[in-house]
Amino acid sequence: MSTIDVQPTATIVEGSDGLLLMIDGQIVPNYDATLTPFEEGDVVTGHVVRIDKDEVLVDIGYKSEGVIPSNELSIRKSVDPKDEVEMGEEVDALVLTKEDQDGRLILSKKRARFEKAWRRIEAAAESGEPVDGTVIEVVKGGLIIDLGVRGFLPASLVDIRRVPHLDEYLGQTIECRVIELNRSRNNVVLSRRAVLEEQRREDRERILDRLQPGMIVEGTISNIVDFGAFVDLDGIDGLIHISELSWSHVNHPSEILSIGDTVSVKVLDIDRDRQRISLGLKQTQEDPWQRVVDTYNVGDELEGRVTKVVTFGAFVEILDGVEGLVHISELAQHHVENPREIIQPNDEVKVKILEIDSERRRLSLSIKRVEGQILPVRRLDGDGEEIPAGEPGEYDDVPQLGLSEDVYPEGAVAAPAEGEEAPADDAPVAEGEAAVLAEDAPVAEAAAVEAPDAPEVVAEVEAAEAVAVEAAVAEEAPAAAEDPEVEVAAPAEAEADAAAESEDAPVAEADAPQQA
Repeated sequence: MSTIDVQPTATIVEGSDGLLLMIDGQIVPNYDATLTPFEEGDVVTGHVVRIDKDEVLVDIGYKSEGVIPSNELSIRKSVDPKDEVEMGEEVDALVLTKEDQDGRLILSKKRARFEKAWRRIEAAAESGEPVDGTVIEVVKGGLIIDLGVRGFLPASLVDIRRVPHLDEYLGQTIECRVIELNRSRNNVVLSRRAVLEEQRREDRERILDRLQPGMIVEGTISNIVDFGAFVDLDGIDGLIHISELSWSHVNHPSEILSIGDTVSVKVLDIDRDRQRISLGLKQTQEDPWQRVVDTYNVGDELEGRVTKVVTFGAFVEILDGVEGLVHISELAQHHVENPREIIQPNDEVKVKILEIDSERRRLSLSIKRVEGQILPVRRLDGDGEEIPAGEPGEYDDVPQLGLSEDVYPEGAVAAPAEGEEAPADDAPVAEGEAAVLAEDAPVAEAAAVEAPDAPEVVAEVEAAEAVAVEAAVAEEAPAAAEDPEVEVAAPAEAEADAAAESEDAPVAEADAPQQA
């Protein structure tokens, strides 16, 4: 006689959500109902129950704990499990294998983060919202950001301005915008600069709404360029043009400002459409021009310093920030070809005020009208630069003619009085010969001017010149020297000849002293 095993019938106890079973009239736990159903590739949640040096055990409600190997904990390289998880921490893990050759459930924390991160990154890329990540590596050309996946942040997109040292960002959590995404290649490119520029636009709008022309604000010098300096006004840069830096002349902004300086500036103009702010630094300082208007009058004499020499004159600073022009015609009593003959930059001079133009803020000055002031005449080279004392000039090697002995020999006979005959040796030169004389031996300007009023001097000069050009006269008109019947010119005629000589053959003003 054979026996037949009958399996007990199990029914779910009502109201137990399947966790209790009725078997043969007894209520027992339904252990299978406590197991979480999942398949390989699913993401499950569990709590850390054990941490070893090379793996972590996680209770996910399965019949055995899941194992997360250390290389599946993070996208970082060579991590310590204790640095990644804590006892009792709830973690998400992706099921790699439900049962390996040892019967273990193998999980991956980093791949679960990877899947969740991709979903988050894809949503952020679509909406334009920024994502947060931690800088985990500095590589050539940029930074690696841990977003659950490895994101690349190029160095040019780390900040608005170029960052010289990327190491300072290592370990920092930063906010970036996704600008490129490729799931098949696991490629994520980020930009922190885009986030900063967006924040800056918002800051600019807020600051622009607050600022008004005429306000005095405080800022920090953020950059210096040839045409001015930029001031950071808590998130927006304003420009101080070089002409608005100081009341005095400025060659380069770096002469008076440095990056990082804190300055008080005046808002001159605001272009809200282009988000540009024009600032002035000199407007926060005393206007020295007002001191000139209040203190000085036309005709006053005062001391100043030459700041610049130009072709048409020189600029002289009489107060800090106040310069006046000395026109070339007001430099000296004589004609001046080059102002550098008279003055050079940094010379201390006395000037007289000729005109004060308050509206145009211009000051006309004079040096030559200051009584008792005589400036030395400087030697200049071919480029107009002053030749230092002791150095040879361009014409220093010209041989001296020694005219004083030839033209004015000792014992020169004076011209005869009216009605007297001149000695044969001292016979004056005929009118036709005067042209030769004027060409070969020009008369000093001073003598030419005095000739009409002093016939005796003219005759004496004529006699001296006749000696100097004796050879030329002998060739041109020998008879005039030998014939005793040659008629001697009267003093009045000599006076007219001398005047004609000075009119037909003028001598350059600069040459006259050399010949005399």
